[in-house]
Amino acid sequence: MSAHAKDPMLPRPFRVEKVKRELSDTFTMELVPAEGGGFSFAAGQFNMLYVFGIGEVPISISGDPGEHERLVHTTRAVGKVSGALDALKVGDVIGVRGPYGIPWPVEAAFGRDLVFVAGGVGLAPLRPAIYQAMANRERFGKVMVLYGARTPEDILFKKEIERWRGRFDMDVAVTVDRATGKWGGNVGVVTNLVAKGGFDPQNTTAFVCGPEVMMRYAAQALEKKGVGRGSIFVSMERNMKCGVGLCGHCQWGTHFVCKDGPVFRYDSIADLFSIREL
Repeated sequence: MSAHAKDPMLPRPFRVEKVKRELSDTFTMELVPAEGGGFSFAAGQFNMLYVFGIGEVPISISGDPGEHERLVHTTRAVGKVSGALDALKVGDVIGVRGPYGIPWPVEAAFGRDLVFVAGGVGLAPLRPAIYQAMANRERFGKVMVLYGARTPEDILFKKEIERWRGRFDMDVAVTVDRATGKWGGNVGVVTNLVAKGGFDPQNTTAFVCGPEVMMRYAAQALEKKGVGRGSIFVSMERNMKCGVGLCGHCQWGTHFVCKDGPVFRYDSIADLFSIREL
């Protein structure tokens, strides 16, 4: 057993193989193990990424869980550590701890309609589950991706979304809060897409990720359509620091987000959503 497997607090070195600018403040990094070997994770899990001399930050994995040779992380540069990650170049080495957390229950949704509801950069943590659903497409009823962004310029993974929209076996709808340029698509909040339906509420599992206020309203919209709270799952990425439930920094009610989440069944945390101070 390696030292990394024995000590969950010991980062494993990964080399930056590719950096891609997604949006003005959002980027994707592809990482490969600096010491060889592969890396396995489940859709919805996250890693702690450590920039030497700066610190570490929790980032959901945004790549394909079927790809074990590289790690993909998409994030916004909004703080000291994520800003340092944004400044990395190909060949630089960072530390990686993980994967951690409860994943999206993709296999538990086999035989049902599967609806993904994403807001902004929240599409990134959902992307591995979308990949997994596409790889097992025959095991689901309808597969729908409902995505909302602030403006057309803020749409994440634009080219990939277009490829998804070109498939005949899944439905993809995109809306923006404010239309700019030549945008001729949907305008309005993503809950409007939920309200349009197109899925069987009694036989639907929904995965939701985005800003907390968006997730709250999306879950309510799904409920209004008839989807049960026990069939709605949300990803809560907030205040995580150690990744293993030791520091207590991410405690949310009786839950530790890093250990009991970040994916939660909505009926287990719905009451917490209504407490604004938490």
